[in-house]
Amino acid sequence: MKTVRIDARCMHYTPLNQKIRAAVADGAEEIILDNVLGQRFIGDGVRGNVRIIINGVPGGDLGMFMSGPTCIVNGNAEHAPGNTMDSGMLVIHGSAGDAVAHSMRGGKVFIRNNIGYRGGIHMKQYEMEARPVLVIGGTAHSFLGEYMAGGLVLVLGIGKEKAMTDRGIGSGIHGGEIIIRGEVDDYLLGVGAKKFKFTEEDLERISPIIKSFCEQFGYDPAEFLDTNYTRIGPASSRPFASKYVWE
Repeated sequence: MKTVRIDARCMHYTPLNQKIRAAVADGAEEIILDNVLGQRFIGDGVRGNVRIIINGVPGGDLGMFMSGPTCIVNGNAEHAPGNTMDSGMLVIHGSAGDAVAHSMRGGKVFIRNNIGYRGGIHMKQYEMEARPVLVIGGTAHSFLGEYMAGGLVLVLGIGKEKAMTDRGIGSGIHGGEIIIRGEVDDYLLGVGAKKFKFTEEDLERISPIIKSFCEQFGYDPAEFLDTNYTRIGPASSRPFASKYVWE
């Protein structure tokens, strides 16, 4: 395996990303970034099967427009990792900020701990083969899955009494699904969101995702392979139709 190691200490994000792109173009299969501290746009637009290991805290828009690579973050991440990502995987061994997986179109984003506000906003899906997946090991803040048009958001609530306690879940959702470990109080749902019974068939569908998440972070998947979930989806394909007046 061809490995390239880059020390990002005190490096501006532009030359850092130029070095990453040059390494990919030169055939690197693994790129290790040390001492990352807030540099933005890491992995943006990168294609192929390269593995990028980030030691530190990457800045905003990690993996934006990324198609194929795997990024492993040994630390937290700032806002919008996975923004408009096409394919590949982000694995974050910590927490992340707001707008995680914003407008994501494919691939997987796994967060070990918690995320901020508006996680999964405007995720979309064009076909089953390009279904974006966001898995949150801990919990999320308000407006999770806002304006979702496709894909899956899964919240496991590990170490939490309740997986979700913030409001606005699925506000404006018109496609895709949000699956949350345990019961979800009705008052937490946003406009246009509706709870559905979680079935054995649903469990069968998401079991491979749960197993993959647990494999990344060393959890026992058996703890999560039951029907103790709440599934949330759109009550209508036009949740705000009644808000408009047409002359």
